[in-house]
Amino acid sequence: MNKGFLFAAGAVLAAITAPAHAADDYQHWIVRLRAIRVTPTERTGAILPSFPTAHTGVTNSYAPEVDFTYMATKHVGAELILGTTEHDINGRGALDSLGKAGHTWVLPPTLTLQYHFLPDGHVRPYVGAGINYTIFYSEKASGALQDAIGKTKLGLSDSVGYALQAGVDIDISRRVFVNLDLKYLDIDTKARLTTGSLVNRERVHLDPLVPGIGIGMRF
Repeated sequence: MNKGFLFAAGAVLAAITAPAHAADDYQHWIVRLRAIRVTPTERTGAILPSFPTAHTGVTNSYAPEVDFTYMATKHVGAELILGTTEHDINGRGALDSLGKAGHTWVLPPTLTLQYHFLPDGHVRPYVGAGINYTIFYSEKASGALQDAIGKTKLGLSDSVGYALQAGVDIDISRRVFVNLDLKYLDIDTKARLTTGSLVNRERVHLDPLVPGIGIGMRF
């Protein structure tokens, strides 16, 4: 696994395992369940060497997301974000007539270190920054693509990148609240299309915006 990811994960874990004081009078654990939309702001390169005037686009996706936050102090917390989404990959440029060229599932576990501005308020804004390790799985080339160029295997490389976050918790009761959240994830991958002995490659910068709305509880 990437050393930068391990270093960042260690820093976040150090923050969440810092000893708590006996006089603490706040809830240390927060759990949220959100409905999210993953909206790639992708930039894609040419598919080389066979299709220099073609590239791809990636569709939006909706999914549930769960996160767990440990508040080391009233203001500072660490959040682990978990969710997975499915995306279609569409042909663009010279491959536009294909429509769907493939699909993939994406799993981007993300760790952020957060600062909460008004921990005792009924409206509690926060910002965060951290790291995501993105895993692509169940990739598959579409039938339309394989009809056009032959039996093809699609693969996408995993990615390590940064994450930025901003949001707000709005109380319903002392423990239960509504959450609004927005994340930006730096996700870069290399697509590999293997057709017999021919290998085509494409660089893909997904970099999605991830707005979400949900409900949470403090423990």
